[in-house]
Amino acid sequence: MTGRRRSSPRPFSHAPAVAIASAVACAAVIASLLSGCGSLPGSGDPGEKEPVTVMTWAPEGTKATNMPGMPAMAQAYARWVNSRGGIRGHRLRVLTCNERNDTVAAAQCAQRAVDRGAVAVVGSYSQFGRSFMSPLEVKGVPFIGGYGASDEEFESPLSYPVNGGQASLLAGNGRQLAGNCTRVALVRPDTISGDQMPSLLNSGLHNGHRRSAEDIKAPEDGTDYTPQVTAALDRVGADPVVHGTAANGGKAPGSCVTAMLGDHTDAFFDSFRRLQEDSPRVHVASVLGSVSQSLVNRTGGRSGPLEGAYLTGWYPVASDPRWQPMRKVINDFAFGDNRIDPADQGVQTTWIAYTVLRALIEQLDDAGVEEITPHALQTTLDDGERAIGTGGLTPKLRWRETDMLAVQNFPRIVNGMVTYQAVRDGELVAAQDGFVNVTRTLERRDTDGEG
Repeated sequence: MTGRRRSSPRPFSHAPAVAIASAVACAAVIASLLSGCGSLPGSGDPGEKEPVTVMTWAPEGTKATNMPGMPAMAQAYARWVNSRGGIRGHRLRVLTCNERNDTVAAAQCAQRAVDRGAVAVVGSYSQFGRSFMSPLEVKGVPFIGGYGASDEEFESPLSYPVNGGQASLLAGNGRQLAGNCTRVALVRPDTISGDQMPSLLNSGLHNGHRRSAEDIKAPEDGTDYTPQVTAALDRVGADPVVHGTAANGGKAPGSCVTAMLGDHTDAFFDSFRRLQEDSPRVHVASVLGSVSQSLVNRTGGRSGPLEGAYLTGWYPVASDPRWQPMRKVINDFAFGDNRIDPADQGVQTTWIAYTVLRALIEQLDDAGVEEITPHALQTTLDDGERAIGTGGLTPKLRWRETDMLAVQNFPRIVNGMVTYQAVRDGELVAAQDGFVNVTRTLERRDTDGEG
């Protein structure tokens, strides 16, 4: 990747999107008249504004990382705002798509969004940015608040990230570990995305004057990580001959293992638990997204391998009262959908992304714009006349040129903040108050090279 900026693409024509949206709106009105029931507030009102169609995609039911809570959260959000008459009178229609952790499926989801007249893709997850950004760029459809799993989310002028993506998490985790770890092993997926992880983690370690981490590659969809656990323990000096075994209270001071394997991090720590007893205890770590409260619970809580773990996230800890509005929407409008975990960073990112969308539509309404188009959204995002608040879950967000951070490989980052969390007594808690800014750490990685 390079830091070169591309000129903002503009849609060839908005006529197809408008025609599709109008046809969908007419069909909805006819269906409402025929059914005579089930109308949401505002439906049937002659003054009702055009609906706004968006898409949220994520992988579901795959052997790798799955994010079913993201489209489920989007649907719950739509039910909530529509129960209140929509966003300034615009009913919100959410299309969803299973991205399947597949490059072809990712492109198909993006093309479906374009074909169905979506004015934006909001709060979605995919590692295949090269596949999904091209169809969106051709029609000028903005990508708002993606998870941050692909490089293109931090390169494309049509992408508006709400967090610092994998880059900020890894750099932050490295800084967090540097405080107590003299030897670190990183267990990460053997993928293109995983190949970036060592240098990002090392940027944080170097910031704390620690040496680079040992790089342990692992299959993304593995079920037994015994070889990787063995290698990690060996390479951080967890020698039972020197330090004794965990079963006998042995510890390897300064030795740390951080694992970032998405949904398969639980399989890693299952293998880790079995092997740890015959080795001295080491400190473990990860990032939110790979580790969650539900994983801590499944692996034994306070008696499990994650007790005491160092964790880095983008947002405040899930128990923070700033998440209460999201939790109320989930309670009232998700109808018991067990795909939605309010502590999941994908769900949280989707909530923040839709908060941004709502603010954009309100800004357009204040400006007297009645038709919400991709171009109108993009222009409002690029102009950034008003910063967008997220209730303290992130810093206020803008995507003007002057708001982009000076991170060469990730020129679209506008939010370089992370949070430090830890597992104490089986619960995820804040390890440090407030946000930690890792912008300069990322910038230093660009100038100092890989190690």
